[in-house]
Amino acid sequence: MKNGEIAALFEKSADVMAVLGENTFRVLAYRKIARTLDELTADVEELAKSDALEAIPGIGESSAEKIREYLRTGKIGDFESLWGGVPAGVMEMMKIPTMGPKTAALLWREAGVKSVAELKDAIDKDKIKDIAGIGAKKLKTIRANIDFLATSSGRVRISEAMPVALAMVEYLKEIKGVEQVQYCGSLRRAKETIGDVDIAVAADASLAKAISDKVTSHPLSSQVIAAGESKTSIRTASGLQVDVRVVPGESFGAAVQYFTGSKEHNVKLRGLAIERGLKLNEWGLFRGDRKIAGETEEGIYAAMGMAMVSPEMREDRGEMEWGAKTKEDVSRTKDDRRRTKQAGAETVAAIADGHVGAYPVIEIHEIRGDLHMHTTASDGSRSIEEMAAEAKRRGLQYIAITDHSKSQFQANGLSVERLLDHVRAIHAVAKEAKGILVLAGSEVDILADGSMDYEDDVLAKLDWVVASPHAALTQDADAATARLVRAAANPLVHVIGHPTGRLVPTRKGLEPDMQKVIFAAARSGCALELNANTWRLDLRDTHLKMAAEAGVPICINTDAHGFEDFDMLAYGVLYGRRGWLKAEHVLNTRPLAEFKKWLAARRNGEQW
Repeated sequence: MKNGEIAALFEKSADVMAVLGENTFRVLAYRKIARTLDELTADVEELAKSDALEAIPGIGESSAEKIREYLRTGKIGDFESLWGGVPAGVMEMMKIPTMGPKTAALLWREAGVKSVAELKDAIDKDKIKDIAGIGAKKLKTIRANIDFLATSSGRVRISEAMPVALAMVEYLKEIKGVEQVQYCGSLRRAKETIGDVDIAVAADASLAKAISDKVTSHPLSSQVIAAGESKTSIRTASGLQVDVRVVPGESFGAAVQYFTGSKEHNVKLRGLAIERGLKLNEWGLFRGDRKIAGETEEGIYAAMGMAMVSPEMREDRGEMEWGAKTKEDVSRTKDDRRRTKQAGAETVAAIADGHVGAYPVIEIHEIRGDLHMHTTASDGSRSIEEMAAEAKRRGLQYIAITDHSKSQFQANGLSVERLLDHVRAIHAVAKEAKGILVLAGSEVDILADGSMDYEDDVLAKLDWVVASPHAALTQDADAATARLVRAAANPLVHVIGHPTGRLVPTRKGLEPDMQKVIFAAARSGCALELNANTWRLDLRDTHLKMAAEAGVPICINTDAHGFEDFDMLAYGVLYGRRGWLKAEHVLNTRPLAEFKKWLAARRNGEQW
């Protein structure tokens, strides 16, 4: 389908219009069309054959004609004329964290800067002076973020890499004679960004050539990097590298363990093997010349007297010590053992609903609620009724509708009057809803000083308050810490949403002292969010582990703006495993009755 292609054109046009200073409402309209197209499950090409395209909310006659023009000709004339008004390098500058269209436009018009390289040179040579709104402090931040952008380039978000990996895994499993297939590397460890996709295939060496030929002829293959007997590498059209390795079945577990990593985990594991008079590599675990394990990962860990460590935990953050002290529970059920088999899975949700290893990390079926989502009242694409119905269809027992507060004008944030009307509308839907609890909430901006975007008397009228930082995300550490601590201490706040405000992989966000923030949350009873959207995945993994150990409840929320965003929950669960999260650590795994008790206790200033 061409939905994503056309959505990207509208998004790019919105960015160009913003740089040119065109009407804000028109910019927002284009962004909404982009999101709508991106979330469409129907093929836009089919819809364009009739009036069904104009029937989609937000797509009017003019935008529908642009879409049809692209489908006919492969381009949109108005857009290409529009793009010609801004140098391509200026648009690249907007990829720098904290660089918005207004700043990019000022640097272009006032300083003549037309690319990231020119901007870096101009800052280093102190050429940018006397531009209103761009002082020395801001330039210092921009310069640091140029370096950050350089270190993050070449990596993609986990949700971009996972579909490629799963498609290749399923494709390879269909080859006659292939025994097992497993993606490995940082993707299997559920890191937020992925450099390349590693896949291990268990098969006889005689099949290596046939497997290599299949890989290079796959529709995803845009460029063949290498095609050898044991390793084949291709590059997709988006630039993502995929490496496929063929290993004998008796070494499959060792290869998967080795190529999953991390490097730090593997170094420690090999060191442990040496201490025990053994040798570990990608071919197996050896005592002298005799292989004693290698067919399965479980066998590798068990042969060294360890419980198997879940892939997401393998970062040398204490998992080796835990594994050495813990033995596999031989009474595990047959179903539990099935989950530990090395095999590809058809969907990321299936992966998130099973786990490999002895530590009982969270699984997706344990999530009972989603406490952060948006509707058409602010910048979402679906109504209250539609979001509630979809959540129920997906098996959730409770949700919170949390549209943006008034400071988020670019996201159509709600004034107090609109908010109160919205609350009444949510309560009306909640009254009619069967089988699901619908809470009236808001995602309320945490302002730079830690105060809330609504006064307390307004917050008190809400069933659920997500307090999130959206602006002033370049504050120094002390100011950011004070800001989040103050928000966490507010008894009317239920959860701090995406606490650092980062965007993966382009924006660092706030860098507070998270120990102090977690302590404040623990003291007040406030929850902290793991925002499952792969642009965020915030709290970060190390912070999640700290919060869980401190007894702070974590909410894994999707921040859904439409139906497709509910799928992000699986990524939130996988990322949560990097923070060693169990179901007991996550607030929205609680049964409805227990969640209601927590909600009541929080409102009364108590802890549950």
